[in-house]
Amino acid sequence: MEFQKSLLNYISQSLLTAGETIAIVESVTSGCIQLAFSQMPNASLFYKGGMTAYTLPEKVRLLKVDKAEAEECDCVSENIAETMALNASKLFESDWAIATTGYCTPIRNSLYKIFAYFSFAYKGEIILTKKLELHPKTQALNAQIYYTEFILGCFKSEMNQLLILK
Repeated sequence: MEFQKSLLNYISQSLLTAGETIAIVESVTSGCIQLAFSQMPNASLFYKGGMTAYTLPEKVRLLKVDKAEAEECDCVSENIAETMALNASKLFESDWAIATTGYCTPIRNSLYKIFAYFSFAYKGEIILTKKLELHPKTQALNAQIYYTEFILGCFKSEMNQLLILK
């Protein structure tokens, strides 16, 4: 799996220049974003780490997601993504956090749709949460790669806006 080198370099350089750190917590992307960050130059200077919390019990136990809410929405909602991002940031003591949750295959719980929510936390606040929908015939790995690349592009934009305003 290869990611756009210029994007990875840009994110790396921006975090290094700002002296800020990041953590990643994933469900639907199942480690793809962590893989991308591990490929960035000097990753150990800003990338604190990440986790893949794939099941409801792990999201509840590790990321403090509300169990009743998670059961109601199959762990896939805007609020679940935001909770995951905020708690990943606390857990890893990072300036930034990225969280993902969703579906990469169409199943009954997703109403046979493929979609994901992702959220960015910065210094204890949510700065962006979006839903990304794909065609239901998209292959699972292609969905995960697309989500990852789209999220990295959005992260670059959000980081740009915040760091320019500093």
